[in-house]
Amino acid sequence: MAEIDLEELPGVGPTIADKLREAGYATVEGIATATTADLAEAVEIGEATAKKLIMAARKMADIGGFKTGRDILDKRKDIRKLKTLVPEFDDLLGGGLETQAITEVYGEFGSGKSQLVHQLAVNVQIPEAFGGLGGSAIYIDTENTFRPERIEQMLAGLEDVGPELGTLEEVLDRIHVARAHSSDHQMLLIDSARELASELRNSEWPVRLFIVDSLTALFRSEYAGRGTLAARQQKLNRHMHDLFKVIDEHNAVGLVTNQVMSNPAVLFGDPTRPIGGNIVGHTATFRLYLRKSKGGKRIARLVDSPNLPDGEAAFMVEQAGLKPC
Repeated sequence: MAEIDLEELPGVGPTIADKLREAGYATVEGIATATTADLAEAVEIGEATAKKLIMAARKMADIGGFKTGRDILDKRKDIRKLKTLVPEFDDLLGGGLETQAITEVYGEFGSGKSQLVHQLAVNVQIPEAFGGLGGSAIYIDTENTFRPERIEQMLAGLEDVGPELGTLEEVLDRIHVARAHSSDHQMLLIDSARELASELRNSEWPVRLFIVDSLTALFRSEYAGRGTLAARQQKLNRHMHDLFKVIDEHNAVGLVTNQVMSNPAVLFGDPTRPIGGNIVGHTATFRLYLRKSKGGKRIARLVDSPNLPDGEAAFMVEQAGLKPC
């Protein structure tokens, strides 16, 4: 669909259009998927006006109505796959991580979660013909895990396509990192990410990967005890739906890491459970469980997917990045 200027919406002049862009609503699709209260507050207009604006945007962008199964099939032709470049891992995911979907990766410390997100922050820049998406990445860091030195090692490990990405400085320039200091700040960074992605939308390196590492760490530390569980889950739900709207709007991959806990009620089998409960489980499109194995191997297990069978794949985490066993 051709890009629609905000000024084409009924009742939107240059002043309102500028306010919308400043608030991060740079596309008609972004307005169409906004909530009435959020749009009214961001642009300083009444809720009735905001509702009319959203309805007009939905009609113009053809969002929100019923579609046939064939229409959905045609839309899925726009979906792209971001490869890990580990063949077994990519096969487990049906060819790679899907755009317009959130992939949740959980596991104990040292299982390879942050290694995976660093690798994909590099791989997303690779041309599509070689397994990447030819785009840049946004990395929301909640645990101070991002390391430019690791990007340098992984870039050197891409012997075949690494030189095409340019220098280390050029690769790092395409990874936009923000450190979150509280759960509220983490949620606000999604709005900042939307603004940045809108600015880069028509550039040579549009944003094709949104990373949150980790999704639940700050929520877990700030909302302790059963009495705060409902408030925490409500905010997590809002946060993940905001992320989903952004990746859907920009045809990008959503990748979140998650912490785990041990369930003492499990006497047999693996007691490891991801934080966030059903809220995170239902919102994430794909769920991957990483664990350590013998000989330095890591095992990725596909726990949940709407269209792929459960399965496992082994990989190695080496200095040069993720590699086959």
